[in-house]
Amino acid sequence: MDKFLKYPNEQIDDLLCDGLKIIQKQDSYKFAIDSVLLANFIKADKNDRVIDIGTGSGVIALLLSAKTDAKEIVGIEIVGEAFDRAVRNVKMNRLEERVKIVHGDLKEAVKIFGRESFSVVVTNPPYMMINEGKISPNPSIAVARHEVAATLEDVAKVSWQLLSFGGCFYMVYRTVRLVDVIYKMRSLGLEPKILRFIHPKAQAGPNLFLMMAKKGASGGIKILPPLVVYNSDGSYTDEIKQIYFGKRPEV
Repeated sequence: MDKFLKYPNEQIDDLLCDGLKIIQKQDSYKFAIDSVLLANFIKADKNDRVIDIGTGSGVIALLLSAKTDAKEIVGIEIVGEAFDRAVRNVKMNRLEERVKIVHGDLKEAVKIFGRESFSVVVTNPPYMMINEGKISPNPSIAVARHEVAATLEDVAKVSWQLLSFGGCFYMVYRTVRLVDVIYKMRSLGLEPKILRFIHPKAQAGPNLFLMMAKKGASGGIKILPPLVVYNSDGSYTDEIKQIYFGKRPEV
């Protein structure tokens, strides 16, 4: 597998799911648990065409190939080096027939793919606005963490345009912007239908949430039981262990 390594400081990590591997770079953005939790939250069947907007190195697209029966999974990424890694990750895992990676700006996705061309849109967008914290000089890290290349509004608008009527939008985001997300989703016709809060520990408040919204749906939202990441001793909870080993809990 070393033949797929291209740049200095790259390494191959185990995704602990159906034998999947991923190339990551030490001094670049590396995926975190939020991407894994999002991939496990998504439902897609053999009739679904899925797009991951802002796919980075393609971790969510790779996991969805194992966790769903989606007939096609597409990832779009603006940062050239991250796009290149995503392409190599697809090849390394021999998923070329099912997973496609496109180099482009997510704001141009409708021009690239066409309106209403997907039944499922997935995203783990940057959590921080431009005026929050220090922006990394590394383009991969900057785009992943801050709204440098796309804002929350851009993500919502493009997702609505890409989705077919009745299609589902899935995201993971930080709780401090929950109101912003619900407002923007509903104002565009993406009705929030499922919400699950992620707690670092049982005794701590949530810092992230998973949401599914549906295009053109009526009102009414289902709140799932909280997802707790760590036990009091710092070890992963049983549910997180199941998720990491590729077993999706029924909800």
